[in-house]
Amino acid sequence: MDLRFTAEETAFRQEVRAFFEKALPADIRRKTERGQRISKEEMLRWVRILHDRGWATPAWPREWGGTGWDAVRQYIFKEELHLAPAPEPISFNMNMIGPTLIAFGSEAQKRHFLPRIARMDYWFCQGFSEPGAGSDLASLRTTATRDGDHYVIDGQKLWTSTAHHADWCFVLARTDPGARKQQGISYLLMDMKSPGVTVRPIVTIDGHHETNEMFLDKVRVPAGNLVGEENKGWDYAKYLLGHERSGIARVGISKMRLRRARELAAQVMQGGRPLIEDERLRERMAELEVELKALEITQMRLIAEIGRRDDGRPDPKSSILKMKGSQLQQASAELLLEVAGYNALEFDPAFVSGSPAPVEGDDWALALAPNHFWARHVSIVGGSNEIQRNILAKTVLGL
Repeated sequence: MDLRFTAEETAFRQEVRAFFEKALPADIRRKTERGQRISKEEMLRWVRILHDRGWATPAWPREWGGTGWDAVRQYIFKEELHLAPAPEPISFNMNMIGPTLIAFGSEAQKRHFLPRIARMDYWFCQGFSEPGAGSDLASLRTTATRDGDHYVIDGQKLWTSTAHHADWCFVLARTDPGARKQQGISYLLMDMKSPGVTVRPIVTIDGHHETNEMFLDKVRVPAGNLVGEENKGWDYAKYLLGHERSGIARVGISKMRLRRARELAAQVMQGGRPLIEDERLRERMAELEVELKALEITQMRLIAEIGRRDDGRPDPKSSILKMKGSQLQQASAELLLEVAGYNALEFDPAFVSGSPAPVEGDDWALALAPNHFWARHVSIVGGSNEIQRNILAKTVLGL
């Protein structure tokens, strides 16, 4: 297999890189590089810059406002986005609800929602996990009862990321309590301004408000907001999660962190010489670089397989990318923390959340410890690594 990029693909990479250098606002680039959180307003500003270029939804088909790029160009685009570094557009919009509606939504839903999702006039969140139904999502207890032209939703959702920003939520709810747990679940689009929706913040160990718990008390959702068929929601959720995992390795993020670690190690002095001269650190960096290259090759092989198959279905082997990609994201965050050493002990939640530096002097290490903590979650989201092992054992190994 020839894993070299073609001349056309290399030219495309240069085009993308030049666009990011010119179009990415300097304040957003700086915050992303330092590991500060991007505000809702900054995210909307950046997504609309991408949208004006026609690049906000690279994986969507042209007929619905996408780029029509093949999988290789999508990979190049995402890698350059991470290396810039630029914020990644909200996955709930671009990689989850958008592709799901394109595959299973009604024509009316597509015409109404897709343009607004692409431009983020509608910010979506994901109403899947519940207390007692996280990794075992099929055990969810939230119900949706048909009442005339509406469904009435009752229940609780947990770890609902960005629900405090969201305009809409795609919700899994049980519509047939008598069916087996993987069956009898439906997929509904819920307006977050609906009466009965209560969002309460969950502040995580890094001091940041990203996730929430959400209470649903007799929330009325029009029947026209049912995606696909009633009681088929589990199939749509599997499709969505498969697409989420296909890009979840995020090799570019780990590459960017490794590059940043080298830059910082050249500045940090230890024993009268730059830390970058330490042999053990250099061995650690080389080991991480080799593992990243192996992951990148694995992802390119999977992209090539999907291209040959060309049936539009996610490949279950993408679970390999999810598992190893999350491990390397955590390893690269840990490497940055070790390079900073005592400099990383200083921590202010306001700085991490995007406020200006609260102290005088260099602020390069202020967000490294919180980002190290935050990296722990990547082996859980999108299906925990333990669940990914089960998927591989069943669907790939046939165990």
